[in-house]
Amino acid sequence: MKFPEGLFYTESHEWVKDEGSQVTIGLTDYAQSQLKDIVYVDIPEVGSEFKKGDSIGVVESVKTVADIYSPITGKVTDENFTLKDHPQFVNEDPYGKGWLVKMEIQDREELKGLLSSKAYQGSLPEEL
Repeated sequence: MKFPEGLFYTESHEWVKDEGSQVTIGLTDYAQSQLKDIVYVDIPEVGSEFKKGDSIGVVESVKTVADIYSPITGKVTDENFTLKDHPQFVNEDPYGKGWLVKMEIQDREELKGLLSSKAYQGSLPEEL
């Protein structure tokens, strides 16, 4: 399982890549492994605004349905359109082709409340 350094993580299993005025958000390798085969991803449209902690979408697998939560307050600037036809990209490449949305960040201070790779790994069940 991968937990790339240089990304931020949430306890609800989203990852965040800081790109200056915006961030890229996706589901962690751990999250996709728990969900198993992802068959549908519902993500917000460009222009949608969210507060930190808001549900911004849903991911469905053959096993379950799970909410996706916004790790920051901001506005969606881009969405990964390829996931509509290829939701399996979240399983195959969660930190690459499987990214979900890009958001304009409203308050950079919110990034300080997110977890480092090491802290995120420490928050996961020990059976990993």
